[in-house]
Amino acid sequence: MSIKLHCFGESGHSYKAALALELAGLDWEPVYVDFFKGGSRTDEYRALNLMGESPVLIEGDIRLSQSGAIQQYITDKTGKFGGAPSDRYEVLRWILWDNHKLSSQAGVVRFMTNFLPKEKRNADVIAFLSGRMVAALQTLDTHLEGREWIVGDGLTNADLTCCGYLYYPEEYGFDRAAYPNIDAWLTRLSKQPGWKAPYDLMPRAFPSA
Repeated sequence: MSIKLHCFGESGHSYKAALALELAGLDWEPVYVDFFKGGSRTDEYRALNLMGESPVLIEGDIRLSQSGAIQQYITDKTGKFGGAPSDRYEVLRWILWDNHKLSSQAGVVRFMTNFLPKEKRNADVIAFLSGRMVAALQTLDTHLEGREWIVGDGLTNADLTCCGYLYYPEEYGFDRAAYPNIDAWLTRLSKQPGWKAPYDLMPRAFPSA
Protein backbone atom coordinates (compact mmCIF):
# COMPACT_ATOMS: atom_id res chain seq x y z
CA MET A 1 0.00 0.00 0.00
CA SER A 2 1.44 3.33 -1.04
CA ILE A 3 2.01 5.97 1.60
CA LYS A 4 -0.02 9.12 0.96
CA LEU A 5 1.42 12.49 1.90
CA HIS A 6 -1.07 15.35 1.95
CA CYS A 7 1.11 18.28 0.98
CA PHE A 8 1.74 21.14 -1.42
CA GLY A 9 4.91 22.18 -3.16
CA GLU A 10 5.31 25.60 -1.59
CA SER A 11 5.39 24.13 1.92
CA GLY A 12 8.87 23.69 3.33
CA HIS A 13 7.55 21.45 6.09
CA SER A 14 5.89 19.25 3.47
CA TYR A 15 9.22 19.14 1.65
CA LYS A 16 10.98 17.79 4.73
CA ALA A 17 8.60 14.84 4.83
CA ALA A 18 8.54 14.31 1.07
CA LEU A 19 12.33 14.38 0.82
CA ALA A 20 12.70 11.89 3.67
CA LEU A 21 10.22 9.54 1.97
CA GLU A 22 12.02 9.86 -1.35
CA LEU A 23 15.54 9.40 0.01
CA ALA A 24 14.36 6.43 2.07
CA GLY A 25 13.16 4.78 -1.13
CA LEU A 26 9.61 4.28 0.12
CA ASP A 27 6.57 3.92 -2.13
CA TRP A 28 4.61 7.11 -1.64
CA GLU A 29 2.44 9.59 -3.50
CA PRO A 30 1.60 13.25 -2.90
CA VAL A 31 -2.00 14.29 -2.34
CA TYR A 32 -2.33 17.97 -3.19
CA VAL A 33 -3.67 20.33 -0.52
CA ASP A 34 -4.90 23.59 -2.04
CA PHE A 35 -3.59 25.63 0.87
CA PHE A 36 -3.82 29.04 -0.78
CA LYS A 37 -7.52 28.57 -1.46
CA GLY A 38 -8.34 27.38 2.04
CA GLY A 39 -7.91 23.68 1.40
CA SER A 40 -6.41 23.03 4.83
CA ARG A 41 -9.19 24.86 6.65
CA THR A 42 -12.16 22.88 5.37
CA ASP A 43 -14.19 20.64 7.68
CA GLU A 44 -13.10 17.66 5.61
CA TYR A 45 -9.41 18.43 6.03
CA ARG A 46 -9.73 19.27 9.73
CA ALA A 47 -11.30 15.85 10.19
CA LEU A 48 -8.05 14.53 8.74
CA ASN A 49 -5.88 16.88 10.81
CA LEU A 50 -7.48 19.09 13.44
CA MET A 51 -4.42 21.35 13.36
CA GLY A 52 -5.27 22.31 9.77
CA GLU A 53 -1.66 21.99 8.65
CA SER A 54 0.37 20.17 6.03
CA PRO A 55 1.93 17.68 5.74
CA VAL A 56 -0.16 14.72 6.83
CA LEU A 57 1.10 11.19 6.24
CA ILE A 58 -1.33 8.30 5.96
CA GLU A 59 -0.37 4.65 5.72
CA GLY A 60 -3.08 2.16 6.58
CA ASP A 61 -4.29 3.03 10.08
CA ILE A 62 -1.33 5.34 10.68
CA ARG A 63 -2.05 9.05 10.41
CA LEU A 64 0.64 11.57 11.34
CA SER A 65 1.06 15.31 11.08
CA GLN A 66 4.06 17.53 11.91
CA SER A 67 7.14 16.98 9.78
CA GLY A 68 9.35 15.97 12.70
CA ALA A 69 6.98 13.19 13.73
CA ILE A 70 6.73 12.01 10.13
CA GLN A 71 10.51 11.97 9.81
CA GLN A 72 10.77 9.84 12.96
CA TYR A 73 8.14 7.45 11.59
CA ILE A 74 10.21 7.03 8.43
CA THR A 75 13.29 6.38 10.56
CA ASP A 76 11.47 3.79 12.67
CA LYS A 77 10.14 2.13 9.52
CA THR A 78 13.38 2.04 7.55
CA GLY A 79 16.21 2.47 10.03
CA LYS A 80 17.47 5.45 8.03
CA PHE A 81 18.32 9.02 9.07
CA GLY A 82 18.35 8.38 12.81
CA GLY A 83 22.12 8.54 13.14
CA ALA A 84 24.11 6.47 15.60
CA PRO A 85 22.28 5.47 18.81
CA SER A 86 24.41 7.94 20.74
CA ASP A 87 23.27 10.73 18.37
CA ARG A 88 19.54 10.26 18.98
CA TYR A 89 19.03 13.24 21.24
CA GLU A 90 21.38 15.46 19.29
CA VAL A 91 19.32 14.81 16.16
CA LEU A 92 16.16 15.62 18.12
CA ARG A 93 17.78 18.80 19.47
CA TRP A 94 18.40 20.08 15.95
CA ILE A 95 14.89 19.17 14.80
CA LEU A 96 13.41 21.17 17.65
CA TRP A 97 15.84 24.04 17.06
CA ASP A 98 15.00 24.17 13.37
CA ASN A 99 11.26 24.20 13.90
CA HIS A 100 11.56 26.99 16.45
CA LYS A 101 14.47 29.07 15.16
CA LEU A 102 15.10 28.48 11.45
CA SER A 103 12.10 27.11 9.58
CA SER A 104 9.66 29.16 11.62
CA GLN A 105 11.38 32.39 10.59
CA ALA A 106 12.34 31.46 7.02
CA GLY A 107 8.90 30.04 6.28
CA VAL A 108 7.05 33.16 7.39
CA VAL A 109 9.47 35.57 5.70
CA ARG A 110 9.22 33.63 2.44
CA PHE A 111 5.42 33.54 2.68
CA MET A 112 5.12 37.24 3.42
CA THR A 113 7.51 38.35 0.68
CA ASN A 114 6.25 36.03 -2.06
CA PHE A 115 2.71 34.81 -1.45
CA LEU A 116 0.98 37.43 0.66
CA PRO A 117 -0.73 40.23 -1.30
CA LYS A 118 1.62 43.21 -1.51
CA GLU A 119 -0.74 45.50 0.37
CA LYS A 120 -0.62 43.14 3.36
CA ARG A 121 3.17 42.88 3.58
CA ASN A 122 4.26 44.64 6.74
CA ALA A 123 7.83 45.85 6.24
CA ASP A 124 8.54 46.09 9.98
CA VAL A 125 7.40 42.54 10.61
CA ILE A 126 9.40 41.24 7.66
CA ALA A 127 12.51 43.08 8.87
CA PHE A 128 12.13 41.70 12.39
CA LEU A 129 11.66 38.11 11.24
CA SER A 130 14.45 38.45 8.67
CA GLY A 131 16.83 39.44 11.45
CA ARG A 132 15.90 36.34 13.40
CA MET A 133 16.29 34.21 10.28
CA VAL A 134 19.78 35.58 9.63
CA ALA A 135 20.78 34.84 13.24
CA ALA A 136 19.61 31.24 12.85
CA LEU A 137 21.44 30.85 9.54
CA GLN A 138 24.62 32.16 11.13
CA THR A 139 24.25 29.62 13.93
CA LEU A 140 23.88 26.80 11.44
CA ASP A 141 26.74 28.03 9.26
CA THR A 142 29.04 28.22 12.28
CA HIS A 143 28.04 24.73 13.40
CA LEU A 144 28.80 23.31 9.95
CA GLU A 145 32.37 24.62 9.95
CA GLY A 146 34.56 21.56 9.43
CA ARG A 147 31.53 19.24 9.30
CA GLU A 148 29.88 17.41 6.42
CA TRP A 149 26.60 16.81 8.27
CA ILE A 150 24.83 18.48 11.15
CA VAL A 151 25.05 15.45 13.43
CA GLY A 152 27.50 12.58 13.20
CA ASP A 153 29.10 11.20 10.08
CA GLY A 154 26.09 10.83 7.79
CA LEU A 155 22.78 12.22 6.66
CA THR A 156 20.19 12.39 9.45
CA ASN A 157 16.83 13.95 10.16
CA ALA A 158 18.74 16.94 11.50
CA ASP A 159 19.84 17.68 7.93
CA LEU A 160 16.45 16.88 6.43
CA THR A 161 14.66 19.30 8.73
CA CYS A 162 17.12 22.19 8.53
CA CYS A 163 17.21 22.16 4.71
CA GLY A 164 13.42 22.41 4.44
CA TYR A 165 13.23 26.01 3.21
CA LEU A 166 16.71 26.43 1.81
CA TYR A 167 16.28 24.90 -1.66
CA TYR A 168 13.39 27.12 -2.77
CA PRO A 169 13.99 29.48 -5.70
CA GLU A 170 11.92 32.41 -4.44
CA GLU A 171 13.74 35.47 -3.13
CA TYR A 172 13.29 35.96 0.61
CA GLY A 173 16.64 37.15 1.87
CA PHE A 174 18.56 33.88 1.89
CA ASP A 175 21.70 33.98 -0.23
CA ARG A 176 23.64 30.71 -0.15
CA ALA A 177 26.85 32.50 -1.09
CA ALA A 178 26.73 34.43 2.19
CA TYR A 179 26.92 31.17 4.16
CA PRO A 180 29.72 29.07 2.65
CA ASN A 181 29.35 26.15 5.05
CA ILE A 182 25.60 25.96 4.46
CA ASP A 183 26.20 26.24 0.73
CA ALA A 184 28.64 23.30 0.74
CA TRP A 185 26.29 21.26 2.93
CA LEU A 186 23.28 21.89 0.66
CA THR A 187 25.37 20.90 -2.36
CA ARG A 188 26.46 17.73 -0.57
CA LEU A 189 22.89 16.87 0.36
CA SER A 190 21.60 17.47 -3.17
CA LYS A 191 24.08 14.90 -4.47
CA GLN A 192 22.50 12.12 -2.41
CA PRO A 193 20.89 9.38 -4.54
CA GLY A 194 17.20 10.17 -4.98
CA TRP A 195 17.40 13.84 -3.99
CA LYS A 196 14.87 16.12 -5.68
CA ALA A 197 14.02 19.80 -5.37
CA PRO A 198 10.70 20.73 -3.72
CA TYR A 199 8.74 21.41 -6.89
CA ASP A 200 9.96 18.16 -8.42
CA LEU A 201 8.51 16.18 -5.51
CA MET A 202 5.15 17.84 -4.90
CA PRO A 203 2.49 19.67 -6.90
CA ARG A 204 2.59 23.43 -6.54
CA ALA A 205 -0.07 26.12 -6.42
CA PHE A 206 1.75 28.71 -8.49
CA PRO A 207 3.40 28.02 -11.84
CA SER A 208 7.07 28.75 -12.27
CA ALA A 209 7.95 32.24 -13.45
